[in-house]
Amino acid sequence: MATDWTVRAITRAMLPVLLVLTMVEIGSGLVLGSFEAQLLQYPTLLALVPVTIGTAGNLGSILAARLSTAFHLGTLSFDPRDENLAGNAVATLALAVSIFPVVGGGAWGLTAIVSGVQLAPGTVVAISLISGIALAILAITVTVAVTYVAYQFQLDPDDVVIPVVTNTCDVLGIVVLFATVQLVL
Repeated sequence: MATDWTVRAITRAMLPVLLVLTMVEIGSGLVLGSFEAQLLQYPTLLALVPVTIGTAGNLGSILAARLSTAFHLGTLSFDPRDENLAGNAVATLALAVSIFPVVGGGAWGLTAIVSGVQLAPGTVVAISLISGIALAILAITVTVAVTYVAYQFQLDPDDVVIPVVTNTCDVLGIVVLFATVQLVL
């Protein structure tokens, strides 16, 4: 692992990652813009967008921090049978299953107060839960893959994994949320 903390070393390691992530975020905005009509028709979906992508990014970040700590302690194994890796993945999925219904209920409640156009509360909770579970699985996959790539390139996962996971969850969050909306509505 690189222990060179010079401006040049940090720039060399992070600039390519940040440039790629900038393009990913631009793509995220374009995808979000393509769903503008549905967002205006159902304000609850508009409220769900930032909370869904933020929560998915947070779940991925929690997993990334745990994997990074295991990496630095020398206990990280990328073997699918590794109980520590599997336990962290299951914990991330359990967090998603427990938090996304609350996110859906909260989004419905807040938009019910502010807006007259409403989806049924069960529909909003279902959209939030289904998209949350899918995003958790994607966040787990992306987090493990990016941690492995960082390990292979001798990069510090603390520097690389969380920015990649949160940006990826932004794009995937929008796509998964609206794919779920298409399935449920």
